[in-house]
Amino acid sequence: MSFIRLEQVEKSFGKTRVLRGLNISIQERELVAIRGASGSGKSTLLYLLGGLDQPTSGKVIIDNKNLHDMSDEGLANFRNESVGFVFQFHFLLPSMTCRDNILLPARIGGKNLKQVEDDTAKLSEILGVNHCLSKYPFEISGGEQQRINIIRALSLRPKILLCDEPTGNLDSKNSEKVTTLLKNLSADFNATLLVVTHDDKVASHFPRKIVIEDGQIIG
Repeated sequence: MSFIRLEQVEKSFGKTRVLRGLNISIQERELVAIRGASGSGKSTLLYLLGGLDQPTSGKVIIDNKNLHDMSDEGLANFRNESVGFVFQFHFLLPSMTCRDNILLPARIGGKNLKQVEDDTAKLSEILGVNHCLSKYPFEISGGEQQRINIIRALSLRPKILLCDEPTGNLDSKNSEKVTTLLKNLSADFNATLLVVTHDDKVASHFPRKIVIEDGQIIG
């Protein structure tokens, strides 16, 4: 049984059909690049998988749970407990230190802070941003902010790590580093990794590639 299944998923915004009958199966701990031009529907797909939006029709089933059947509270719990998000833009709260930004999901979810603090210390050392933890986001570079964002996404050891153009604001050297880190850390945390990208070099690092064009899978 697939860990993630999409069955005839359609998504429309008004009269505009963004996704057109998608059928996808993804295994647990699989590493997948989702490719497509701007406007192809790849980011919309990611939001459906993360429970940030609902399909117009069809089913999004993750770990044998149909997200459409969940209440708002159930979806919020699913996102907090099972999904880590890494976006192109970091969405770090400017009024909080980087450490507090990382710990926020655990505090909201009433999780064991000691475990998250230990993981934060290890990951910040691996990613070379331990010197950033006591600083505010505006005091560090864009690349450092992205690495803080990755730590926050992994802070609750999610089953699924969803990344929307995570290297879009990085140069080629740092793009390569971040892609490698995401793959390695996903393996370490036993997470299923899906990365939306338009960059062929980023996609080349992934054993499986899903190509979307005009809301349909073409490869």
